[in-house]
Amino acid sequence: MTGNEHLTGTVGASGLLQQWQAKSIHSVWLRPGDWYTPATEALAEALEARLDTAAAAFRLGQARSEAGVGITEAIDDMAVLFRAAGYESAPIRSIRALCEGWTQGSTTPPSAPFMADAESGLGTAEYLTQRLSEVYGAAHRSGVSVANTHALVMIDVSVADTDPWQRLARNAAVGQALTSAYGEGHPVARLCDGLYAVLVERGPMLGEGIAALRDHLSDSAISMSVGNLMRRPPRVWIESLPDTHRYAHELIESLQR
Repeated sequence: MTGNEHLTGTVGASGLLQQWQAKSIHSVWLRPGDWYTPATEALAEALEARLDTAAAAFRLGQARSEAGVGITEAIDDMAVLFRAAGYESAPIRSIRALCEGWTQGSTTPPSAPFMADAESGLGTAEYLTQRLSEVYGAAHRSGVSVANTHALVMIDVSVADTDPWQRLARNAAVGQALTSAYGEGHPVARLCDGLYAVLVERGPMLGEGIAALRDHLSDSAISMSVGNLMRRPPRVWIESLPDTHRYAHELIESLQR
């Protein structure tokens, strides 16, 4: 079944929805058969009614993520809709909502807003500071030094650009790549645009792990079609942690500048 056959059988499919599908499949969409989802209809209807499209864009991001659609393809597809409706570009609020839906999916439980970074799906600097406080507390009770047991793996993928679309796509893709590398729940945070930090335990394989992470990020950038939006290869290094949580907090603040 083609995307057009699916759409033809949809009750109340609008002219704008049909235009969006046709233009997207002709220009940016990779597999015509998986374009339609009820979320596309909801977004087109919200736009036609001149309503806030952020909520519908979030649901579309969820649907695209569940279908295995890359973030770049999802953003490009939504841009086609707004151009078809006569807009120069999609509003940044809706782009951000699409990316947030894509990174979270529909099965991830909601996190405290200040602990979750909407663009990458990772933690924030505040989240990392909180996780560090737990590590320092455990180390103090055990009589060991965090500087000897843990470190931060820093990842810098930033490039010189000012395009918010590119920034959102890059952050979402890197967030997914880091989550797949370390697993759900591992302390990983986006500190600022293009800069990420991972809290890891020190060990004999740490150096090899850095090299493997660099290769994983480079491969993920290619597979998710964001290779041109990232520093390649990404800059990855080990940042030593200080002896106290207070100084660790100051370190996180300094890395954000």
